[in-house]
Amino acid sequence: MHFLRATPILGALLAQALAALVLAGLLQALLPELAGRFGIAPVIGAALVLQALLAAGLTRALGLAVWWQWIALAFPFAVALALAAGSLPAWPFGLAFLLLYLFFSNTARERVPLYLSNRATIGALRRLMAERGASCFIDLGSGLGGVVRGIAGDGRKAEGRKAEGYETAPMAFLISAILSKLTGRGQIYRRDIWSADITEADLVYVFLSPEPMPMVHDKAKREMKPGSLLVSNSFAIPGLDADEIWDLSDRRKTRLYLYAMKG
Repeated sequence: MHFLRATPILGALLAQALAALVLAGLLQALLPELAGRFGIAPVIGAALVLQALLAAGLTRALGLAVWWQWIALAFPFAVALALAAGSLPAWPFGLAFLLLYLFFSNTARERVPLYLSNRATIGALRRLMAERGASCFIDLGSGLGGVVRGIAGDGRKAEGRKAEGYETAPMAFLISAILSKLTGRGQIYRRDIWSADITEADLVYVFLSPEPMPMVHDKAKREMKPGSLLVSNSFAIPGLDADEIWDLSDRRKTRLYLYAMKG
């Protein structure tokens, strides 16, 4: 399960394959009767809906991020549209590609998918900030900004606390910046994580992928002050033992790797 969460595209494909197997078994038994009663077109439509729901449910059961569940729902219909593309205009596919780029451009450029941290993770980071008396929090690759807003919005305990996020995917940045402005919680910058200033951070949080973790560690060693903390969601730094590992009791079985900076 941890391997599938680390490589979510494989988990998503596995969910679609398992859903297709279940659907194939059902259709083999029921297709002649259903097609005779309702016609083939309604049966195909119902099959697409069932495939989407089964795949989304399996994706959730595998503990993948919420946005993978939305992809699982849309995938069967996208395949059906692609098969019918000969009779469809090209612009919907161009629009879909543009939206994918605006949300997930970091996946191709830096091999960092859009992962969304859940409430259990935000709660754990709040506890960590409180335990350490930390006042400056930075999220590198902040996505839709939920963690930044969660840390900055921790009631009266958040007074004097600074929470910042850095994101480059255009649509993710735009949404998170607007939400941050509307709620008055935290600050989001459109800047890549490598140029982010983390010298004053008490706690730096990342939820990226295995690929950039060695470089994240190098940046943290160079720039973070002694006694500060680097926290990685799900992905450990290769070849380095974490100072602490927090296993959260959420559905995703989130694991946080804590690395103390020695200076």
